[in-house]
Amino acid sequence: MKRTRIKELLNLEPSGQSVVVMGWVRTFRNNQFITLSDGSTLSTLQLVVDFKTMDEALLKRITTGACIRAEGALVPSPAKGQTMEVKVSSLAILGDSDPEKYPLQPKRHSLEFLREIAHLRPRTNTFGAVMRVRHALAYAVHTFFNDRGFVYVHTPIITGSDAEGAGAMFRVTTLDAGNPPRTEDGSVDFREDFFGRETNLTVSGQLEGETHALALGEIYTFGPCFRAENSNTTRHLSEFWMIEPEMAFYDLEDNMELAVAFVRYLCNYVLNNCADDIAFLANRLAEEERSKPQDQRSEMGLIEKLKFVVDNDFQRLTYTEAFEILKNSTPNKKKKFQFPIETWGVDLQSEHERFLVEKHFKKPVILYNYPADIKAFYMKQNDDGRTVAAMDVLFPGIGEIIGGSEREADYNKLLNRIRQLGLPEKELWWYLDLRRFGSAPHSGFGLGFERMMQFVTGMTNIRDVIPFPRYPGNAEF
Repeated sequence: MKRTRIKELLNLEPSGQSVVVMGWVRTFRNNQFITLSDGSTLSTLQLVVDFKTMDEALLKRITTGACIRAEGALVPSPAKGQTMEVKVSSLAILGDSDPEKYPLQPKRHSLEFLREIAHLRPRTNTFGAVMRVRHALAYAVHTFFNDRGFVYVHTPIITGSDAEGAGAMFRVTTLDAGNPPRTEDGSVDFREDFFGRETNLTVSGQLEGETHALALGEIYTFGPCFRAENSNTTRHLSEFWMIEPEMAFYDLEDNMELAVAFVRYLCNYVLNNCADDIAFLANRLAEEERSKPQDQRSEMGLIEKLKFVVDNDFQRLTYTEAFEILKNSTPNKKKKFQFPIETWGVDLQSEHERFLVEKHFKKPVILYNYPADIKAFYMKQNDDGRTVAAMDVLFPGIGEIIGGSEREADYNKLLNRIRQLGLPEKELWWYLDLRRFGSAPHSGFGLGFERMMQFVTGMTNIRDVIPFPRYPGNAEF
């Protein structure tokens, strides 16, 4: 017989039918009751063994963490909280687990401890739920764009361009780090490197994505990105996944419409398709919130936050309008903001963004027309000479979750901006070519997948929504 996953068994009517299950032992009580998990669902399955007829040596091997195969009859359970159980007729150990050394015991473990054993943490309820939601959310991303006729483009991971102009990139090289070849002026001679030039891990697939949008119409990328910033925070990773659609013939308004439809779709999808896991994570977050001081607790639970995005209109206003609201707000006047709002052009922090969403408008917010000086070189320059056609989508509890813009389609304006910022014009020749040969209005945005995962799971540390987190000082596993 083939095995049946626990998720599928729970949809059956238990009537004594013979089934085979395989999974990992959570607990083994009274030499009789096995709690089994196979990862297909948050729910576990109780197996009942007859210790009188089972070999004693086999019974001793049924320990927490052991992997087993069991065959038996699926019958109604007399125990509370479960509708069925398996009366075991035969059992085999597929993989032993030493109970003295297995680090996941039947008790609550801290998230910090679980990060140290990231290879085992998916076996816990919390991380099992997070990873199932991660799968569902990734599937929803592809479904959303596929259903709208977008083309999925794989942009390069190794690149010679710095899309953000930030410079915080991981170098890719095969040169001898201790004794690299040098040019006459003493600098590293990258002509002798593997690619014949200096290359890095990508910080974004956007620029390469634009090349295909200006040929195929609407495209999206969904892949890993890397930032070599020394940011030890709950919101930053050195390796993360980004979703970046790029659309020809979209202006800023079209871009905002797509962004709203996208995040609503994702929130709706997990509400409708991950109900058990989301309910578990919501309860977990509620417990976490109760342990905080009253003034630090969130006003909304996890499911409320998801419905907040799905059910509310998104408030749209310019950066300048938001600046005036923040400058005149009570927290700013009473100096409650960590970063006071005083001068137009300042980059807004998450505390300001959350105030707009959670306190002032009480709905998701889209800010647009940002000061050019705090935005990237490729954004469309507005006629006022000081702002660009950029937009950010702001969520409760997190602040900015999407950043995007209409792209500058005018060759001369883009070239002047590149020169103004001192960016490497020669390295961006191909990007400028897009404006020389059949330029078109186009727009796009970026959504950090892990940031979205934090929002939909309620996990407060971004290191807990990716299987193997990479951050300064840590590249374990």
